[in-house]
Amino acid sequence: MPELTTERLLLREFTTDDFEAVHAYAADPEVCRHVSWGPNTVEQTREFLEEMVAASSRDARDSWTWAVTDAGAVLGACSVTVTSREHRRGEMGYVLARSAWGRGYATEAAAAVLAFAWTALGLERVEATCRPGNTASAAVLRRVGMQQEGLLRSHLVIRGRREDSLLFAAVR
Repeated sequence: MPELTTERLLLREFTTDDFEAVHAYAADPEVCRHVSWGPNTVEQTREFLEEMVAASSRDARDSWTWAVTDAGAVLGACSVTVTSREHRRGEMGYVLARSAWGRGYATEAAAAVLAFAWTALGLERVEATCRPGNTASAAVLRRVGMQQEGLLRSHLVIRGRREDSLLFAAVR
């Protein structure tokens, strides 16, 4: 998997050495408030990192997840998944530690991953979702050129409750 660089960030593969930093954000209830996973247990974070390390050695992939780092510190993750090779569609997502919020890191990482989706993967459409209450995430998606296309009613179950999602997309 190629490393991606931005003005301030290095997006690289995860390693098992990233456990403490990943668990710090993945176990934070505020970080996980708008997503369907977490807060993670120690075992769930270990499983995530083991899965990321195993995926990094596969030749054939449909999903790439980078550790978002600044000066060597892991701030979060950003990913793209090919959802249809035939239709050249994908989905992007990101998560950052609370200490990294509000500093432009999500926008930088998402823009780099979107560029990877266009150039390296040849995708023509990339989608992302966020909960209606996650206005910061919606702002990031708009800043990287995505447009809100709709409301997905009762889209996810988050801690036992049905939640809506806003659907965003960008086309090349």
